[in-house]
Amino acid sequence: MSGNGGGGTNSAGADKRPNELLASWFVRSGWSKGELARQVNRRARQLGANHISTDTSRVRRWLDGENPREPIPRILSELFSERFGCVVPVEDLGLRTARQTPSATGVDLPWTGPQTVALLSEFSRSDLMLARRGFLGSALALCAGPSLIEPLQRWLVPAPPAPLAPAEQAAARRPGRLSRPELELLESTTVMFRKWDAQCGGGLRRKAVVGQLHEVTDLLQEPQQEDTTRRLFRVAAELAELAGWMSYDVGLQPTAQKYFVLALHAAKEAGDKPLGSYVLSSMSRQMIHLGRPDDALELIHLAQYGSRDCAGPRTQSMLYAMEARAYANMGQPGKCKRAVRMAEDTFADVEDWDEPDPDWIRFFSEAELYGENSHSFRDLAYVAGRSPTYASLAEPLMDKAVQLFAADDEHQRSYALNLIGMATVHLLQREPEQSTRYAAHAMDVAKKVRSERVNTRIRKTVGNAVRDFGELGEVIDLTEQLAAELPETAEAV
Repeated sequence: MSGNGGGGTNSAGADKRPNELLASWFVRSGWSKGELARQVNRRARQLGANHISTDTSRVRRWLDGENPREPIPRILSELFSERFGCVVPVEDLGLRTARQTPSATGVDLPWTGPQTVALLSEFSRSDLMLARRGFLGSALALCAGPSLIEPLQRWLVPAPPAPLAPAEQAAARRPGRLSRPELELLESTTVMFRKWDAQCGGGLRRKAVVGQLHEVTDLLQEPQQEDTTRRLFRVAAELAELAGWMSYDVGLQPTAQKYFVLALHAAKEAGDKPLGSYVLSSMSRQMIHLGRPDDALELIHLAQYGSRDCAGPRTQSMLYAMEARAYANMGQPGKCKRAVRMAEDTFADVEDWDEPDPDWIRFFSEAELYGENSHSFRDLAYVAGRSPTYASLAEPLMDKAVQLFAADDEHQRSYALNLIGMATVHLLQREPEQSTRYAAHAMDVAKKVRSERVNTRIRKTVGNAVRDFGELGEVIDLTEQLAAELPETAEAV
């Protein structure tokens, strides 16, 4: 069998059974065999796998039980994950996958400083040179479940001090080439990038952040004093987390996850456990977005365990709020409500905290607290079959968040997301007129930010309004506004 078609491993005489798992996903996707073949070929070309040439007969053989060779299984996993907005692992498609090496998984990486720097440098350089919708190679795929959680548990294991070579000992004793003002400028530039992201969304400055990250990795490969090295690792961790966050915001999910993992490694090298817990919270938020609340909860518990004795109340409150989101999406109202109360109670201690908060957590304001907790109750409402009871718990909190964000010019994306949240709450309460007003306002704000995540949530909310109240004049007008102002694009920036 020729490899040019991405052929399978079954021989012609093998006893094959139809692949019912793959067939189920395929039928629900609404794609034809020809459309799936075209998408596989297009993705393969993006990966540089130009030998792949799939057609309808090949797709039919996969459905009949043939196992395609790599990178076809991972391409199919990516395509179905994007189609359904959740992680669809290769195993869930009924396709066997070869045992991957640690470096191929993108998550199970060595926890050492030099290799962290090398991986950050290689990945950021590849992103800058090759990024096309975030597909940087056939080995880059989303990880979930134990293959994601188990390697990350090692961030809690103290790393033994690495012996320094004589040259490194000499470098540690002499002043580094990087001056203190230059280091402080790097740190302040990271703060500026984070501010731009909050104001404008992830699509506007992502490549600038990746470029800055690559420059920092170059500095980490030069001899530096120990304190300077630690601070550079902290800068690298913050930039990698921000690059991951921006990638997540524009829909580049595998790329985002890889940056988050590298950010966690850099935070460990910096000896900054609260920052590591923040990275894990970002990964948790991504897993909730991708329909993996169990994984999200595991990540948050890792974050809480690692930072319980060293993170301030603002960080701890944020982690409780994310724990509530995970429990809500798992359909556990009792545990969700308890985590909401813990988030509120812990946030009340912020004013009495006598240490300055790091810049990366200052976004978690009273408005964010209200927004997160209201989204938890909103999510509970959906999980509980569109429960009006939980929607009524969400509304007053969401209203407070919207009012506070309306007066905050620095967090326009959060403002848009909470306007959308209010629109969904009113849909749950069967109040379509109020819902359309908030959705229309969210569209106005969305035009100011480049966030595919915001646009996707608006489209989903409008779609729900059409499904439930499609004949209502306000809903028809909203649909026309959406088509005119936020048309779907072929690919994310």
